[in-house]
Amino acid sequence: MTAALACTTLLDAATWRERRQAHEERVGAWLTPHLARRRRGEKHPVEDFLFTYYSHRPAQLRRWHPGAGVVLRDADPAEFGRDYRADAAGVTLDTEGVRARRAESITWIRPLLTATAGRPAHLGCFGMHEWAMVYRQTQDEVRHNAWPLRLTPERTAEVVEERGVRCSHFDAYRFFTAPARPLNLLTPTRETQHAHEQPGCLHANMDLYKWAYKLSPLVPSELVADAFALAREIRTLDMRASPYDLAALGCPPVRVETPEGRAEYATAQRGFAERAAVLRARLLEAVPA
Repeated sequence: MTAALACTTLLDAATWRERRQAHEERVGAWLTPHLARRRRGEKHPVEDFLFTYYSHRPAQLRRWHPGAGVVLRDADPAEFGRDYRADAAGVTLDTEGVRARRAESITWIRPLLTATAGRPAHLGCFGMHEWAMVYRQTQDEVRHNAWPLRLTPERTAEVVEERGVRCSHFDAYRFFTAPARPLNLLTPTRETQHAHEQPGCLHANMDLYKWAYKLSPLVPSELVADAFALAREIRTLDMRASPYDLAALGCPPVRVETPEGRAEYATAQRGFAERAAVLRARLLEAVPA
């Protein structure tokens, strides 16, 4: 057996088809209600976020990939796309070709994941990034203006000023209102993202979904779906702790303007950080340097 084949996993037809079906059914439970809302022209600020903010299309999420180093018996490469090759053993991903084409992404994503994993988790932001996105705006001006704010705009601004903002994530910070930005302890930029990203940040952990799909098909689709599932839960906490009143959507508020709410938020944030650490390690293992 060659060294290359020694690192290969061989799946018989029954096994890989079962995995593919399980993935499609799992993802379908998320896609079906989203696509139904889209057809009706309805918006859901929690459930639709991962489909509108991120660039991975529903059909791409549904499509199953086995990951690098997996040989599929009795498969047709045309079923899986241009990056797959067939030989006497079966169908497998052209790992070297994909890595060469994705070299720029890999060399940006891996150091980010490694740097983030090497830092301690900071849990003292209490979700103020969402509050900074509506700071000093009226109900009509806020991003999700179809949903009411829990507090008056004046009281919302007071909470931001009382608690302060400690956001390290550029893609959250860039949505802050102009008067909120000077209140943040940091001024994160895309160029400093590797230096600022930390494993307690909800948005950094939500972004594991983005890094997973950007590394696809080198990573198995089950890992992409695991990252999506975690991001979906994180988004729910993100919006429950936000200034919006989303109780009608089954999202009771986490009142971070109170000590009890902040304690609840930090506990959930710690749990997400622990789960994200496992996914981050799996991504690094799936795409070695």
